Amino acid sequence: MNNDHIINTPQHPDDEQGESPRRSEDLLNEFSLFINRKQQDLSKLGNQFESKTAKHRQALENSTEQIGYQLVTENIGTVKQVGDGVAIISGLKGVMENELVVFPDGTYGLAMDLHEYTVGCVILGSGENIQAGDIVRETGRVVDVPVGKELLGRVVNALGQPIDGLGPIETKDYRPIEFPALGFIHRSPIDTPLQTGIKAIDSIIPLGKGQRELIIGDRQTGKSAIAIDTVINQKNQNVYCIYVCIGQKMSTVAQIVETFREHGAMDYTTVISASAEDSPSLIYLAPYAGCAMAEEFMYSGQDALVIYDDLSKHAIAYRQLSLLLERPAGREAYPGDIFYLHSRLLERSANLSTEKGGGSMTALPIVETQAGNISAYIPTNLISITDGQIYLSTNLFDEGILPAIDIGLSVSRVGGSAQNDAMRAVSKDLSLDVAQYLELRVFARFGTELDMETRHQLDRGEKIRTILTQPQFQPLPVAHQVAVIYAATEGYLDQVPVNQIPEFESLFIRHLQQTHGGLLAEFSAGHWHAELEDELRKSLENFINRLYETGFLKEEEEMEI
Repeated sequence: MNNDHIINTPQHPDDEQGESPRRSEDLLNEFSLFINRKQQDLSKLGNQFESKTAKHRQALENSTEQIGYQLVTENIGTVKQVGDGVAIISGLKGVMENELVVFPDGTYGLAMDLHEYTVGCVILGSGENIQAGDIVRETGRVVDVPVGKELLGRVVNALGQPIDGLGPIETKDYRPIEFPALGFIHRSPIDTPLQTGIKAIDSIIPLGKGQRELIIGDRQTGKSAIAIDTVINQKNQNVYCIYVCIGQKMSTVAQIVETFREHGAMDYTTVISASAEDSPSLIYLAPYAGCAMAEEFMYSGQDALVIYDDLSKHAIAYRQLSLLLERPAGREAYPGDIFYLHSRLLERSANLSTEKGGGSMTALPIVETQAGNISAYIPTNLISITDGQIYLSTNLFDEGILPAIDIGLSVSRVGGSAQNDAMRAVSKDLSLDVAQYLELRVFARFGTELDMETRHQLDRGEKIRTILTQPQFQPLPVAHQVAVIYAATEGYLDQVPVNQIPEFESLFIRHLQQTHGGLLAEFSAGHWHAELEDELRKSLENFINRLYETGFLKEEEEMEI
């Protein structure tokens, strides 16, 4: 057998031994591709899932941050006792003096008495719905009132809220009712006159811008009339007026407002009313609210006039509150700080220096006396605080001398510094003439035989006092006052009967307006010199001669002896 000859036997088709390596490799490749595709799909799904999850997670974080809780502390107290407009509250730790607190019904209260465990609050309202156990909350702010020119022409209450039915007051400026008085280093001397239009005041008891002049007298002697005339006389004088009615009847307040409207004074005036119907707390706050409104004008470089009518009722309201708060009583049952009550109010009036803007606030407080007792507690306090007083006498009022100013008891501590040159020149001897007349009249009552010179002095004194008499609501410009007072003091009225003096005055003023307008303009500017005096003298002489010619004045007939 030939070993070199080999017979190859063909393989069976089912025998896959030859193709096994190739097919396994294909399967592995296909499986790898499948796995890659699945991994890619899973990667895409993962990315999509992570993207959506991140958005949802961020939204969830934002929502949880907004829903989070914040700890807020609030100082509250509990009403322990309430009655007569006063509430005693426990708690309120850290409350400030004169801070506003709120009762559950929305009524405000004023924290006045701060004790270790309790706070005495006066209720700024009726307080009908306040009862023991109510929760009281702090406001964090002291009492303030709206200020600015938006309040001119309006009638408001002690909190600055309108009560005239003319709608809300659109203002964004507020001032606290309590404010420290400016130091004397920032004040200027009072040297600018504030004309009242009343001859007896402008000539003998002059007022200056920044002054505090007390108007004192018994009931129904014309105290408010002087204040009203002063407000009316500020028309076109760039002086803003605040008239505070303290404890007055609402009918009286309505009459004052109507008088201001008739004379065009409401255009520059704000009336604050704390009537007798209001609670003592609002009466207590009223003058401070008026002072804050006037201060706004002063600190903005303008001139303001504030009138407190009257502070005796203000003291009574404060005494009532103090007794309800169980403060110890002093003289006449007033609390010991009654002097400080009014001094911190009136000391805020000032004439500011130019560095502070040059504004001014003039105060005219009014106080009522009982049977002319000016040595009572409240009147003496106010006399010592103010820069002078205008005393109104009941006897003079009964005699028909209006305004019933007692020259002997009235004084202005500013004096001639608050007068212009013209008024100072013509009135320098006026006070002395009136005082001498009053003394001589006492001797004349005894029926003593008087010589001719004394009788002549009595006659001139009576005519001077007559020329100082003035009807209400008729204030005179300073130029007219200068001319009339010069005529009286220089003896030009000696030839005029007493009963004809009022008519002589009106005719002479009309004569000056028609023929000597330039002279009146000089007097209005405060100018006075020899040429002006000579022109005024000649005008008087010519006018009196014309009165004789027309028959208004008649020559005295010589008596036969």
